[in-house]
Amino acid sequence: MGDGTATVTAELDVRLEKHRVELTGYCYRMLGSSFEAEDAVQDTMIRAWRSYEKFEGRSSLRSWLYRIATNVCLDMLTAGNKRARPMDLTDSTPLAQAALSPRPDNTWLEPVPDARVLPTTDDPAEAAVAKESVRLAFVAALQKLPSKQRAVLILREVLAWKASEVAELLDTSVASVNSALQRARATLAEGDGRVAAADVSDPLDDDQQKLLERYVAAFEGYDMAALTALLHEDAVMTMPPFDLWLTGTGDITGFMTTLGAPCAGSHLVPVAVNGLPGFAQYKPDPEQGGFSAWAVQVLEISEGRIAGFHCFLDTARWFPLFDLPLHLEGKPDQTQ
Repeated sequence: MGDGTATVTAELDVRLEKHRVELTGYCYRMLGSSFEAEDAVQDTMIRAWRSYEKFEGRSSLRSWLYRIATNVCLDMLTAGNKRARPMDLTDSTPLAQAALSPRPDNTWLEPVPDARVLPTTDDPAEAAVAKESVRLAFVAALQKLPSKQRAVLILREVLAWKASEVAELLDTSVASVNSALQRARATLAEGDGRVAAADVSDPLDDDQQKLLERYVAAFEGYDMAALTALLHEDAVMTMPPFDLWLTGTGDITGFMTTLGAPCAGSHLVPVAVNGLPGFAQYKPDPEQGGFSAWAVQVLEISEGRIAGFHCFLDTARWFPLFDLPLHLEGKPDQTQ
């Protein structure tokens, strides 16, 4: 009897775990937070465990888990907190007025490693949609939607569920689902223009790969002329948890050579983040020697140049999420 129960338990564990990555991606799009998404999925798994005996198989296990996860997320969103990027909250600041004012963690849209939210798939079109739907601009746009519209849009447009399936999941009518989807699409269409998909191939094409190589060389060499050549004239730089954001090559490179001057001599390690190319930035550590974790950079590429780079500075939270050390003894080999 005991062995049989243990076998059933192990089998259920395996069945639930198969859905963890896609559920984390769903909860991340809903909540805009990598940590809250993982908490929501953990809560979903616990609720599924506890009520599995009541699951009568009228729907698939996957649909049932999505129903639980949706309810968990809607409960978490009743507090009304909407995560945002700096450009969603304030106007761009000229360099002359730049001040580093932090806001609490729960203000900000958070980065997330691709591996935690993008399930492996053999379908290139499905993979492309999944990547586009975790990009910072798209997730930021989702945060502006009421929570149920958010769920409908993600389930219908990203996960390609039928309206009837979404209606069943949300205990509502197909007409209500279609109406919510229409309103959600209209809200996204009214956005500020920063929701446009970044021009990033999957995998990166030769030109994009060369652009990133030039970016690494320019940033590590702290060569502002070379960096300027890689940036769009109206490129954007953000640095959560600070609400400051800068527009234009002059202000960005001006910041990097003044307030950002200690970043000279940094080392960049590639990371896959939010369906975009990114880097973990380590800056020289004059006290301990070697390099200390400084930021996770997420790059947006458009028309062959860098349109935005977003530097998430709370390294004690982000680097462990990417399984990266907080300190490097010396500059490691670039082949990592």
